[in-house]
Amino acid sequence: MSLEPAMKERITSIIGKSDVVLFMKGNRMMPQCGFSGRVVQILDGLLGEYDTVDVLADPEMRDGIKEFSSWPTIPQLYLKGEFVGGCDIITDLYNSGELHTMLGQKAPDRTVPNIEITPEAAARFREFLERSPDKALTLSIDARNQPSLGLAPPQGSEIVAESNGIKVLMDLGTAARAEGTRIDAVEQNGGVGFRVDVAPNAGAAAAPAGEVKQVTAGEVKKMLDDGEKFEFFDVRTPEEQEIAKIGARLLDEEATKYIETLAKDTPMVFHCHHGGRSQAAAEHFARLGFTDVRNMAGGINAWSAEVDPDVPRY
Repeated sequence: MSLEPAMKERITSIIGKSDVVLFMKGNRMMPQCGFSGRVVQILDGLLGEYDTVDVLADPEMRDGIKEFSSWPTIPQLYLKGEFVGGCDIITDLYNSGELHTMLGQKAPDRTVPNIEITPEAAARFREFLERSPDKALTLSIDARNQPSLGLAPPQGSEIVAESNGIKVLMDLGTAARAEGTRIDAVEQNGGVGFRVDVAPNAGAAAAPAGEVKQVTAGEVKKMLDDGEKFEFFDVRTPEEQEIAKIGARLLDEEATKYIETLAKDTPMVFHCHHGGRSQAAAEHFARLGFTDVRNMAGGINAWSAEVDPDVPRY
């Protein structure tokens, strides 16, 4: 299927307006898939500003960008009008330091962190690795210092730490947070699991999130009934909002740019389906310096249960 001229012109215009454009599922504040979230995490660590396009909000764009780039998946990154690639390529470029160069950044710090793997954990890891000789132990620590372990084929650009004869592969972001991490084997549901303790000062250079206040659906309803002035945002997909809505503005790219124009003491309330995505969005804006940020606990599901049963549940 050939790309319609109007869509080709539209995409060309979008990628020509900014040096860095990411076509993704969701937006920078609230990615709607893990691959988009991974690329956003990488770019956020390197850049203050870049543009994103939410393909979930525009099905024609979702199909059109795939045709335009001859690339079948989302996300897709463009630098100065040139297509770079999807999540795997961007991750590899990031870990190798090539992405830093492409973005005009200084070479990344590839200091190997000191980690501890207990003898008990090391013995277990050896068993797993012997059964999967083509794979290596990987450690990931996200921006909230939440760790995860896995086995995956080495890519060649990872940072490699070693303890008790076990090599651990990690990306740049994880390496920056992993200093002092301890991994131990624990009994878990009748079997063996692993406990990863990330040092308290891991990722200390990152900006801490400000306080996010929790409000109930009933409290938000009272705020609306009383005419209280606040900004109300819906951190869900357009498809979800079609199913059920309570008057909040969809947190899309336009809404995100609008928030950037607001005073830092502007009261804001975020909601999603059950409260998890909106909590993450609220924390993001708290980190940006907004001082009156609230999350509607339980999301729109709580609204249906506690405030208005006529709002559909899904």
